[in-house]
Amino acid sequence: MKLTIITATFNSAETIISCLKSVQEQTYTNIEHLIQDGHSQDDTINLINNFNSGNIRITSEPDTGLYDALNKGISHATGDVIGLLHSDDIFGSPVILEHIMNLFIKKNLDVAYGDLVYVNQGNRNKTIRYWKSKSFSKGLIKRGWMPPHPTVFMRKSVYLQYGLYDSKYKISADYEYILRIFLNTELKVEYLPEVVTKMTIGGKSNKSIKNIIIKSYEDYKILKGKRINFPLVVLLIKNLRKFNQFFIRPSGRLN
Repeated sequence: MKLTIITATFNSAETIISCLKSVQEQTYTNIEHLIQDGHSQDDTINLINNFNSGNIRITSEPDTGLYDALNKGISHATGDVIGLLHSDDIFGSPVILEHIMNLFIKKNLDVAYGDLVYVNQGNRNKTIRYWKSKSFSKGLIKRGWMPPHPTVFMRKSVYLQYGLYDSKYKISADYEYILRIFLNTELKVEYLPEVVTKMTIGGKSNKSIKNIIIKSYEDYKILKGKRINFPLVVLLIKNLRKFNQFFIRPSGRLN
């Protein structure tokens, strides 16, 4: 099976090489790496072109933000399965994509996801926050649980059936999409209890008080739109779930 990894970039020269290396070092080799660039004005494109080992495809054009870029990348993807890797993130280990694809192949999955760690850019072996996930059930979604979006891999056929990210949400379009997909019990979903992605701390959703407020408002609108009972309570539980992530750690060293 062919796997497409989509990376959205915009003026990402400081971090893009570690992202590219993380994909190149994977033991699973049937990978197409799509770079959807928002018309960067720094050295991002030159760095990618100089690094390119043959499996990287670059499109550079203006976009309206992250979710617009991801939607463009998904539309260009030719893989059977699609995963995302942000330009300042790396995969949890060189074998993680092999483990994910083995699940898709052996269990004929529609969706797979795993664990996420937040790390400092300067020391990616130091865990700041560990998002330990769990096996999926529809009831969990209605109680404020969600899988870590950067670890979610889906067949392209799922995107074709359920559509792309709703870019009217500036920060929470990933949450809306998670609910859209995971509230459907017809899809075959599997949890891989391994660290899939190391995410650099300081994402868009928690970069400022303003963004936290925007995200909370968007989350609330999404919950109401999905007819989730007691949306304010679910939103509170969703946010409270994050506190424990600062105190637990993955077992063993992160490679």
